[in-house]
Amino acid sequence: MSSPKQIIIAAASAAALATLLAACGKPAGMGAPPAQGMPIVSVMTLASQSVALTSELPGRINAVLSADVRPQITGLVRSRNFVEGGDVRAGSLLYEIDPATYRATYNNAKASLDKAVASLHTARLKARRYQELVKIQAVSEQDNDDIQATLQQDEADVEAAQATLESARINLDYTRITAPISGRIGKSSVTAGALVTADQTTALANVQQLDPIYVDFTQSSNVLLRLQRELANGTLSNTSHGGATVSLIFDDGIRYPIIGTLQFSDITVDQNTGTVNLRAKFANPAHQLLPGMFVRAEIEEGIQDRALLVPQPAVSRDGAGKPVAFVVTAANKIEQRHLVTDRAIGDQWLVSSGLQAGDRVVVEGIQKIRPGVEVKTVPYTAAARTPDTTNAGAVASAKKLP
Repeated sequence: MSSPKQIIIAAASAAALATLLAACGKPAGMGAPPAQGMPIVSVMTLASQSVALTSELPGRINAVLSADVRPQITGLVRSRNFVEGGDVRAGSLLYEIDPATYRATYNNAKASLDKAVASLHTARLKARRYQELVKIQAVSEQDNDDIQATLQQDEADVEAAQATLESARINLDYTRITAPISGRIGKSSVTAGALVTADQTTALANVQQLDPIYVDFTQSSNVLLRLQRELANGTLSNTSHGGATVSLIFDDGIRYPIIGTLQFSDITVDQNTGTVNLRAKFANPAHQLLPGMFVRAEIEEGIQDRALLVPQPAVSRDGAGKPVAFVVTAANKIEQRHLVTDRAIGDQWLVSSGLQAGDRVVVEGIQKIRPGVEVKTVPYTAAARTPDTTNAGAVASAKKLP
């Protein structure tokens, strides 16, 4: 028979065990837990729209005109007549070479010409008299022939002296080295007193025209072929007039304020890279674009009508790594769709297959659902997006058309 103390201890133990069981849940056999609520997901109803697609490619700035300044004669530089980094006009004096030797050569050639002209004048008068005397047989025909030959020789001597004088004048003019083109001149490689030669390999300076200016970049030949096919079959429409427009983006993300036009597309594909060279032309009145500078060129591809843009959070990957999305059917049940995505546009995917206008795509709450589950939907509110399209290593932007 138990004592009252043992009875009290047993009762306390039973109460503690009951409290523990209540904290851990109902014991087996006491009924199933209550059913969970219907999952709530945020959905976006897709609508087709017209989107302007552009590709962003790395490019390099090149001058439209570039000319090296080189000496045509040998001599000592007497003066430099420009400011490095300044603007020069075609024909303006850049360097002056000591002209003393070349001026003396010119003067000597001029004197030789004067002497030849004087001899020619005497020979011409004598030949005219002999022509009259031979008619009356005052002189022999042989003497007349000799005088006529002398006249021809003197005429040739005059022509040779004129050519020598012209050569001396050209060399004398070369002592004044002028700008071959208008533009901005760079650093000078020589100073006053330096010896320059006619056959030296080092240029004295370089002049480049900066306005307008070129931007050269490359595009994959596969992308160009795809664009041609899409334009041909109507997937893309071309709105360019007078050449595709191109805009520039600097490394700090700031856009160049002036829009350029595509001027040139090479007809040969580079065998090593599989790319085609493209060239755009830009006005550069403030000389912000300098030769050798790297920029990002954004070139328009065309207009895609009836494009479907899906927020990136709505697209996931299946076990094979293929893009999929979940769509809410008319019966509010989940259906999985396999997609074909063309490119990313900001925080959205441009979908070319797997979805259609009017589909309700799940954007938020994907982790709570699976195919066939019935859900409750709420509208998805998208944040502001920054247009930025990516395709085959190139980046593109998309714009909604009015």
